[in-house]
Amino acid sequence: MKHILVIFIFIFNYSSIFAQDNFKHWGHKIGVRSNLLFPQNEFSNFGIFGNDDLSFKWFKFSHLFQAYYGFELSKSNELHLNVGHGFYAGNAYDKKRDETNGSFESTITPIDLRLRITPTNKPNWNPYFYIGIGMMYYEVTKSPDIPSPIKPKLKGWTGIYPFGVGAEFILSEKFVYDISFGGALSSSLDLDGYWGENNFLWDGYFNISIGVSWRGETCESDRDNDGLAKCEETEIGTDIKNPDSDADRIKDGDEVHIYKTNPLKSDSDGDSINDYDEIFVYKTNPLLIDSDSDKLDDRTEIFVYKTDPLNADTDSDKLSDHDEIFVQKTNPIIADTDEDGLKDGDEVLIHKTNPVVKDSEGDGLNDGDEVNKFKTDPMLVDSDGDTLTDYDEVMIYKSDPNKLDTDDGGTDDGTEIANDTNPLNPKDDYKKKEVVEVGVPIVLEGITFDKNKSTIKPESEPALWNAYQTLKSYPEMIVEISGHTDNVGKRKNNIELSIRRANAVKEWLVKRGIEAERILTKGYGPDRPIAPNDSEENKRKNRRIEFLRLQ
Repeated sequence: MKHILVIFIFIFNYSSIFAQDNFKHWGHKIGVRSNLLFPQNEFSNFGIFGNDDLSFKWFKFSHLFQAYYGFELSKSNELHLNVGHGFYAGNAYDKKRDETNGSFESTITPIDLRLRITPTNKPNWNPYFYIGIGMMYYEVTKSPDIPSPIKPKLKGWTGIYPFGVGAEFILSEKFVYDISFGGALSSSLDLDGYWGENNFLWDGYFNISIGVSWRGETCESDRDNDGLAKCEETEIGTDIKNPDSDADRIKDGDEVHIYKTNPLKSDSDGDSINDYDEIFVYKTNPLLIDSDSDKLDDRTEIFVYKTDPLNADTDSDKLSDHDEIFVQKTNPIIADTDEDGLKDGDEVLIHKTNPVVKDSEGDGLNDGDEVNKFKTDPMLVDSDGDTLTDYDEVMIYKSDPNKLDTDDGGTDDGTEIANDTNPLNPKDDYKKKEVVEVGVPIVLEGITFDKNKSTIKPESEPALWNAYQTLKSYPEMIVEISGHTDNVGKRKNNIELSIRRANAVKEWLVKRGIEAERILTKGYGPDRPIAPNDSEENKRKNRRIEFLRLQ
C-alpha cells in the first residue's frame, strides 16, 4: 500500500508541470481503462449489506478492460460511451460457517453510457463523479460447488447502472490519466451462477480503475490560461503554450482584451518602457509614446527630466514641460525657476519678463517685487519716466516709482533730485510757469526722429518733458502739434511723414497722462519752412515739431 501511495504522489507532482491546462475545451477524447473488480453478491465479500468480510478469503482476481469515447457537452458535463470485456470471479465463501464452497466465474461484456459531472475546475487536477445506464452480456463459466435453490440463468443480457467518483491528471498536452473508484449494479441475480432462496441483492461489483486517454482540442481551448482561445492565438501569432508571449509580465489575453497592447511586443508604443511598467508602475498609456501630449516621450520625462509623464505641465506654472525645456530653458519641475516670486508661466505670458533672471531689466529690483509689491513695470528701468530708476526711487529717495511727480509740486522727481530739492516736499518745487501765448507757434527744440521714420529718438526726452510740464501747468490749454519737413523727396511722402511724427509726439504725452482731446495734430510737410532749404543746417531747422496754443 505504501508503494502505491508513493507512486500516486509522484504522478500527481508530475502532472503539476502542465497545470496551465484547465481541462476544458477538449471537444472529444478516446481512452482505455483497466478495472480491478470486487464482486458483490450473496456470498461474503467486500460488501455493504451485512455480508462484508475483510479477511479477503472470498477474493479472487477479477478484471474488466474498457475502451471509451468521451464528448464534451459543456464546461462541466461530459458524455462517455464505454465498451468493455472481462471476467467476474470470486470464492463462494460463507463467513458464518467459515467455509468455501468452490468458486464462481463469468465473462462480462458491458456497454454503458455515462454522464460525467465536474463540479469544480482545478488547475492541477479535474475531479468528477459519474452515473450511467447500459446493458451487459454475461456468461457463467464456473458455478459454486453447492447446488442453487433456484436455477440461475447462466448467460444473457442484463441491465447495468454504473456510478462512481474520480479525477483526471495531465500527462502531456494531449494525454491525461484517470483514477476512479466506483461500481456497477446489475439487474440480474445470476452473475455468480447461484441464486439463493432469500437472495434480494442484485449482483454487481465495486471497482478501482486507472486509465489513460487522448483528447482533442477545440478552437476555444486556452491551453496556457492566458485568456486567449487557441484560434485567437493562432490568428494573432502568439504562443499557445506561453501565457506571456512577449515576456512583458502581462498575459496575452489581458494585453488583447483589456489594455489593447501588442502581445507580441513588450513595448507596444516604442517608448523604451515595457507595457507592464507603463500600466502598473508609471500609469502611463502603453499605446502612446507621449501620454500627456506635451511633445516629450514618456521615457524621456521619467528618466531624463524627471517630469510627470501624465501631466503636460508638471510644476503647474502654465508652461508645458516641453516649452520649459526647449523654448524658455526653465526648470519644468520648479514653478518659479529664478525664485523671484513669479511663476514661470506668469513671467512669460503676462509680464513678459525673463523667467530665468530675477531682475529682467536690471534695475536692482527683482521682478516679483516689482509686480506684487511696488506695482512697477518689471520691463522698464524707469516705470514713470522721471529719469530715476525704480530701484533709486524705492530704496534711496522713497519716492513713488509709478508717479512722475510724487509730491504733486509741479516738478518731476528726476528734476527735483537734479536740483537738490526733496521729491517728497511740494513746497520746494519750481513752479514758474512758462508763458505760452495763444496763436504763437513754439518750436520744440531737441525733438528728433530716426531718418524717414516717426520713431522718436531717446535724446528727445528733455524737450518732451518740457512740453508735458507746460500742458500739466495749464490744464485748460488746447494745443496743436504740427510736424514739418524739408523739401527733399516727394511732397506727398513728406506730408504723410510729418503727420506721423506729430502723432508720435501726441502719443508720448497721452501715455503720461495728458488728455488726448486737448491735443490736435497736423502735418504740413515742406509747406511752411522757417529757413531756405539751401543748406544742411537750414534743412535741419525745417525738420521740426511746433507747439501752437489754440486756447
